[in-house]
Amino acid sequence: MKPQYVGKHAVVIGASMGGLLVARILTDYFEQVTLLERDTFPQLGQHRKGVPQGQHAHGLLGRGREVMEQFFPGLTQDLVNMGGLSGDSQNTVRWYAGGKTLAQGSSGLVGLAVSRPLLEGYIRQRLMTMPGVYFVENCDVLGLVSDNHKRVTGVRVVQRNQGHNEEVLSADWVIDASGRGSQSPKWLVAMGFDAPDQETIQVNIGYATAHFRRYPNDADGQVAVVIARSRVSPRGAALIAQEGDRWILSIGGYADDHPPTDLAGFSAYANSLPSPEIQAIVQRGELIGQIQSFKYPQSLRRRYEKLPRFPEGYLVFGDAFCSFNPVYGQGMTSAALQALALQQELVKGTTQLARRFFRTASKVVEIPWEIAAGNDLNDPRIEGKRTPKTQLVNWYLSKLFPVAWKDPVVARAFLKVTNLVAPPPSLMHPAIALRVLWGHLPLQINRPANHRSTESAW
Repeated sequence: MKPQYVGKHAVVIGASMGGLLVARILTDYFEQVTLLERDTFPQLGQHRKGVPQGQHAHGLLGRGREVMEQFFPGLTQDLVNMGGLSGDSQNTVRWYAGGKTLAQGSSGLVGLAVSRPLLEGYIRQRLMTMPGVYFVENCDVLGLVSDNHKRVTGVRVVQRNQGHNEEVLSADWVIDASGRGSQSPKWLVAMGFDAPDQETIQVNIGYATAHFRRYPNDADGQVAVVIARSRVSPRGAALIAQEGDRWILSIGGYADDHPPTDLAGFSAYANSLPSPEIQAIVQRGELIGQIQSFKYPQSLRRRYEKLPRFPEGYLVFGDAFCSFNPVYGQGMTSAALQALALQQELVKGTTQLARRFFRTASKVVEIPWEIAAGNDLNDPRIEGKRTPKTQLVNWYLSKLFPVAWKDPVVARAFLKVTNLVAPPPSLMHPAIALRVLWGHLPLQINRPANHRSTESAW
């Protein structure tokens, strides 16, 4: 049964993944939802100019896939039918943590390997078929329209395919899902409100991405190989199977340790990684297209939940709210979880909606933010405050990883946390902590690397 509408018209600024996911929730609560996008939409599966990371490896975390499947039933199978690959994330993905591979086993986490352009294009097409949803391409949003500087009542726009005249698009609610380059702080100040405080972590990540021809026996039949940066392995990588019999490989490092974009330099950088699977594919040299580069200076969290005043009729969402270090693949899942948070608050009505949503969304982003920040600050090259909690967590993980290389139960617990299915404290559950302790007893440390522990539920 469809919920009762709380308004006639909602406008979403930005039709990237964040905008698409929040628009899906809004369709249940507004008669009409209009998405405003500055780009021209490409054909399904083609790169869009306004998504600079779209040409690079994207990992859809387990929890993100679950939520997207809930929003768009049949999504996983549809994308597999289009050439994507799916399987148990612990069995079909080779995870490197602390410089070695985690033990494989059955996790119950369903992974989905698909390119970002295909995933985004698929969701956009699903939304386009829904009643009351409208997309406006080639549209620049110039600013907000307000009622006595207390409530946002619309946006000022220019539709470039209809000339350069400014128009006003009225709305009951406006949601800024325009990404980390959001103009909301400036627009709020213009209305007489405060801009939010910002929290940043300067990471100076740079990575390069290449596509290679994919064969069934590559990487021992794995769907993906992921190398998490660590003290012993300071460079990271993601090799993910894609539709069209391709591999996408993104490699990179922190603090200006960035890979070259020529094939020889790219190959040399890849050979420094602890993955023979990646080295073999790169050395074969069946490059498709050109090598692309991307730089990401800092993670950015805007503390909207701490503002004492905020206009009615307005929300900030997705990367405009919190932009994560992309190497952890948390952005799309964070947006999906924020959409769930908005759904939870809309059920209660629109009174004080912004304040309620920001409070709930801040809890949603806190876990992935702490996961990313904690690992980033484990790199001595990264500046930032290392709290006792951060130091304790990093110490515990340094003890957990050697056990997880051999024990699939501990590995599964870690993967559930990184996939945002389980909270980080679950790694210290007695059932896991005891396995970590047991794994460091002398007799256990010297066991063969291929030993597989007896699995048990916890």
